[in-house]
Amino acid sequence: MRINNGYFLVIDAGTGSGRAVIFDPSGRQLGISQEEWKHIPESGVEGSMNFDCENNWKIICRCINNAIKSADIDPNDILAITSSSMREGIVLYDSEGKEIWAVANVDGRASEQVSKLKAEDKKREKAFYKESGQTYALGAIPRLLWLKENRQEIYSKCAKMSMISDWVLYKLCGEIVSEPSNAGTSGIFSLKNRKYNSELASICGLKSDIFPECLESGEVIGEVRGVATKDLLLKEGTKVVLGGGDVQLGCAGLGVVKKSGCAILGGTFWQQIINLDSPKVDKSMKIRVNPHVVDGLYQAEAITFFVGLVMRWFRDGFCNEEIKRAHDEKRDAYEILEEISKDVPLGSYGVMPIFSDVMDYGKWYHAAPSFINLNIDPNRCNKATIFKSLQENAAIVSAINLENIAKFSSIQSDEIVFAGGASKGKEWPKILADVTGKVVKIPLVKEATSLGGAMAAGVGAGVYKSIAEASKEIVYWENEIEPNMSNFNKYQEIKERWLEVYKIQKKLVDKGLSDSMWRAPGI
Repeated sequence: MRINNGYFLVIDAGTGSGRAVIFDPSGRQLGISQEEWKHIPESGVEGSMNFDCENNWKIICRCINNAIKSADIDPNDILAITSSSMREGIVLYDSEGKEIWAVANVDGRASEQVSKLKAEDKKREKAFYKESGQTYALGAIPRLLWLKENRQEIYSKCAKMSMISDWVLYKLCGEIVSEPSNAGTSGIFSLKNRKYNSELASICGLKSDIFPECLESGEVIGEVRGVATKDLLLKEGTKVVLGGGDVQLGCAGLGVVKKSGCAILGGTFWQQIINLDSPKVDKSMKIRVNPHVVDGLYQAEAITFFVGLVMRWFRDGFCNEEIKRAHDEKRDAYEILEEISKDVPLGSYGVMPIFSDVMDYGKWYHAAPSFINLNIDPNRCNKATIFKSLQENAAIVSAINLENIAKFSSIQSDEIVFAGGASKGKEWPKILADVTGKVVKIPLVKEATSLGGAMAAGVGAGVYKSIAEASKEIVYWENEIEPNMSNFNKYQEIKERWLEVYKIQKKLVDKGLSDSMWRAPGI
């Protein structure tokens, strides 16, 4: 355990909220403040979700001050500050450094631009993916093209672009600098060189001189300026350090910092991650590849859509009794749902949820939300069965995604680090172990993004040699679950049936007989 000789401040600009967290060098969380925010649709622009820099900075400032107060520390003892954020979100600045346009990761206005890009050169997206590990769908190129075509007065003023995590640090120190883990999600990036590749923008008719310098996570880029201390309980001159994307910092906070390290982050979406030691991409374009916050490492990533949202929908729409009981007993409704469903037999009496598909990054869309094999026996088909079927389905889709990563990367992992809200359950980690046939490790700190940020800040402050070294010192384990291989063999059969059923369900979408749960822009 390290001697407490100062503190780290981590600021997280998430999809649904801003927050600030204070850590000491042993990885102990001392104070936290979080406040929800909303992204603003632009009038008349379908799918738009603007990021409100002015109001969201005020929220971040309140969070910083409240976190310092809740930690009961002297802000003069903060050694370094860093940031994480939702990935893909971008901020544009004019020549004087004023924010002129910003969008959140959920912004979907550029579907038409994605379609145009695909149509004008059918080979280009694959070439860009080979260079950057990203497709058009979630990247910055279509959004910038939308701006150029629809808001020329704003586009013409654009002098610089950054990711949202970079913007947070800019507000503190006045320097616009990026790092690979988040900049890589822009799609205007070289995986091999770990810096922006402006040529990709130029090929698409976009400005090529707006991309900032790219340094590694943990590097110091400046100090807190006096102007930033006006509204903040921060000392002028405090080190400002590059952080990163929320998922990659989260992996650092889970100790997933070596080649073949594997994690599943179980939140609103589930991300399946395997670490690579080279910028290798998938020839079939099914899998996303991102730079890790650990220099020299990359991450193959697949995403299972809406797992947390589907569970919330089921809870809020069908489980009033459990919600009331949870309130009365001061417990979590999900804990009660796990209790009533734990004796449902493996396979949930054949019930198959149809929600998220296996990831196909190049042609990404889902079937209509539904359940297959429901029956009218209330003793077999009820809330408990549906809940367990949803847990099993999330694990099955995750397992297939991990298998697809292993196929193209030739990297197998014997264990999975499971974190996020889903890992707090007693049954879900067991189901995941049985479905994947892998050991599932549960970390003591499950909301790991901010802990990963503390590692980056500690590197910048000189407390740790590297993010990888920091993870050895401050990541601890709560539980380790061995798979039941008999159950694994049974789930293999269920998985194959589910794949066939899902194909047929997607054909109903193709024929216009049902509505896709989600489809990528331009698909």
